[in-house]
Amino acid sequence: MNSKFLATVDKLELGTWQVSIKAGGWEPRPTSGHALLTGGEGRRSFLKFTAAAMAAPLLFASPDSSARRRRAPDPEPDPVPEPGPAVLPPSPPTTPWVQFLPVAITPLQPVTLSPEPTGDPRPADGECGRNLHQRWAELYATPRQYPPAHYELSAKENPAWVFNPAYPPQRIWGYAIGEGAATTPGPTIMTRYGQPVIVRFKNRLPQNHVGFGSPEISMHLHNAHVGSESDGFPGDYFSPVKSGPTLAGPGQWKDHFYSNIYAGYDQMQNGIGDYREALGTLWYHDHTFDFTAPNLYLGMAGFYLLYDHIDSGNERDSDPRALRLPSHPYDYPLSFGDRRFDAGGRLIYDQVEPDGTLGDKIAVNGKIEPVLKVAARKYRFRLLDIGPSRIYEFYLQKANGVSQTFTHIGNDGNLFAAPLKNQVSVRIAVAERADIVIDFSQYPIGTELYLVNRLVQTKSRMADSVGAATQLLKFVVDRYPPEQDLSQVPNVLREQPPLDPAEIAAAPIRRWVFERKNGMWAINGQFFNPNSARAVIPKGGAEVWELVNIDNGWSHPIHIHFEEGRILSMTKDGVAVPVPPHLQGRKDVYMLQGASTIRVFLRFRDYVGKYVMHCHNLIHEDHAMMLRWDIKEDD
Repeated sequence: MNSKFLATVDKLELGTWQVSIKAGGWEPRPTSGHALLTGGEGRRSFLKFTAAAMAAPLLFASPDSSARRRRAPDPEPDPVPEPGPAVLPPSPPTTPWVQFLPVAITPLQPVTLSPEPTGDPRPADGECGRNLHQRWAELYATPRQYPPAHYELSAKENPAWVFNPAYPPQRIWGYAIGEGAATTPGPTIMTRYGQPVIVRFKNRLPQNHVGFGSPEISMHLHNAHVGSESDGFPGDYFSPVKSGPTLAGPGQWKDHFYSNIYAGYDQMQNGIGDYREALGTLWYHDHTFDFTAPNLYLGMAGFYLLYDHIDSGNERDSDPRALRLPSHPYDYPLSFGDRRFDAGGRLIYDQVEPDGTLGDKIAVNGKIEPVLKVAARKYRFRLLDIGPSRIYEFYLQKANGVSQTFTHIGNDGNLFAAPLKNQVSVRIAVAERADIVIDFSQYPIGTELYLVNRLVQTKSRMADSVGAATQLLKFVVDRYPPEQDLSQVPNVLREQPPLDPAEIAAAPIRRWVFERKNGMWAINGQFFNPNSARAVIPKGGAEVWELVNIDNGWSHPIHIHFEEGRILSMTKDGVAVPVPPHLQGRKDVYMLQGASTIRVFLRFRDYVGKYVMHCHNLIHEDHAMMLRWDIKEDD
């Protein structure tokens, strides 16, 4: 342990925990009988100490503060070997194929908000102390292509969620409509470019809860092109009684303004932006500083789908520009999250351990081993890995294990320039998405197919190798569609913005090294500080970021908020490797596997403010592998 730290303290009272410093180490003990993973102020304080006590890089907050970690910019090395995570017994067996997913998702319906949304925050009406909405008069108050749409979601606890009938009903944290029960995933929002959207997020989580998680929220729409005040910055967390270090005060709710413009709005001067920068598959999730992993693990995630004149969401669209991809109700989002359960079938998670808890059961849209009945026609599936740490390689198989083919049309939020046909597998890491089209018309009624994972993973840090299949979701072709399937997958999807070699050559280069540091996870040797920007970039600028993993012992899916980038080059063990076809388009998550480097070209347009880059292995993110970067007005 750091000798300077030992010289200043021999006992700490941390909320419900007392930590005694002894000559041979430290000893935590509860002072009020709370369990180790009890939430709230005491757990947060204990987490601060245990996560880095051996190096003591933290500055402890005062009792009346948020008690969040305050990390020193350059931790001192720790000569004490770090312990490994506890080995957990496997989750109890589940009963497969007895729960059914709905045959179609139900899109969230717009509502009338009261009080009406404004560009200014409304603390007198219960809103938290957010910043002003950027470009409000221009992108909301001025008529757009479509009238504004307003939505409302409440973060709530549902005490009776059933993951699988073999397990007891239990608590989740999810999103609810009105006074309804919370679900995971939350309701799907379907909207369009050119339509301003307000989502009012209410925090109705139990502030005195017991168990892992922390009852503040900061909703991030991944990877929306929005002002920083609506990005879900980790330090912008709030509850009715607490607020993060980058908010002016607590509140019961917060309005997020999603202008639904393409990146390049200022550059194009056409009132909408560059259609080649369109996103399609976005998702919203909690991003609370230090507690993203447990809060999302409890269920706080949902889909946000964006359409435009090309990806119009209407397979019968008469516009010749429309792709006519399979559309609702045959446009179906699917989330995959690894979860671990104790001997009694209850969800468990270690939010103190910097290697977290690797789940051995996979919740598909919140259910373990469910069934989806499908019609004999084409479907568009939007696959999303919500984490916290497992990576998947999906195959579509018959019951005898024979792999079937599908068409891969997009990664992350973006359609490819051209579809990748006759694919048999697709790999996604945490926060990556894959849009695929499966044509069930080639199978007789009664056919059963399985979406399986063949990527073996025995530790949270990285995947192992492709092995035996684990069945995650059963498809049953049980009917013919009520009308002719007019959907298609054309040979040309969405044009990609060209890359200018001269612009790339002139762009500043930043090098970011992702590494293990003092038992936690760091970037360039530093831990996350929400109050300090590690890079400041002029609005309209462009840069090349080098993302570097220095060790073969772990992988990092790196997410950069705000705008998609383009991969310029990749190296593995110092040797250049080709960029695979499915990674050659625009992306917002970049997977560093082993000792590797990825060079990414990024632009920073249309908005200013604070954003973050982090590892989207949520365990690594919560244990400090994140940094703040800012966009400022060009002087």
